[in-house]
Amino acid sequence: MSDPPILKEPWELDVMREAGRIAAEALAQAIAAVRPGVSTLDVDRIAEGRIRARGAKPTFQGYPPHAGRYAFRHSICASVNEEIVHGVPSADRVLNEGDIFSIDIGATYKGYVGDMAVTVGVGRISAEAQRLVETTRESLEAAIAVMRAGARLSEVGATIEAYARRRGYSVVRNYCGHGVGRDMHEPPQVPNYFDPSFRLHDVVLKPGLVLAIEPMLCQGSEKTRTRPDRWTVVTADGKLSAHFEHTVAVTEEGPRVLTLP
Repeated sequence: MSDPPILKEPWELDVMREAGRIAAEALAQAIAAVRPGVSTLDVDRIAEGRIRARGAKPTFQGYPPHAGRYAFRHSICASVNEEIVHGVPSADRVLNEGDIFSIDIGATYKGYVGDMAVTVGVGRISAEAQRLVETTRESLEAAIAVMRAGARLSEVGATIEAYARRRGYSVVRNYCGHGVGRDMHEPPQVPNYFDPSFRLHDVVLKPGLVLAIEPMLCQGSEKTRTRPDRWTVVTADGKLSAHFEHTVAVTEEGPRVLTLP
């Protein structure tokens, strides 16, 4: 049995909204810098500068705690093309025309985390890549729409999977969304798919529950592998993947997206 979800008070949601706003502002500046010839490390430094200028800290730096030299050192995860999540920014990783670039970012403000991600095209991208990106974003929007008090957590993943499969895409199963608050990863885990066994430990969504919803869709197989850097997760078949994420609170009035600009 997993640990119970940590419900937030209204004042905590307000602080998390500010953390989310800072993350969104930093992400917007990072996106504005994306063009052919820019390195993923360049984008990382821009994001970090904006987060710190707003009095917050980059959530990802030093994660996980006590990992020593294996801890993540950057402010964004920078994943290009077949890279799904956790890509490590590098001066040697230069963006090219036609790439798709997933930027995952976290900002910690007054002890609370805002976590979000988008996938953007570098210059002009193919119609196939654009369709994958749009479908991933739309699957996130569909999942957010079902996050109402009284719904079940399994409905979130079922919605993402159904939307993706209707468009001909697979859903990554090895990585998932999660609760978020004072820690970047809190219970419960939020799979992006449905399995009948989930009913045994399903969670009823209650006001105050905050989840990072993050669909990861693939053109081909959902199977993954991790590169020797111990961080970068890629599609096993080398085909494209896209990733979107928002931090979303369940409220009496419906879902509240905390990571909007």
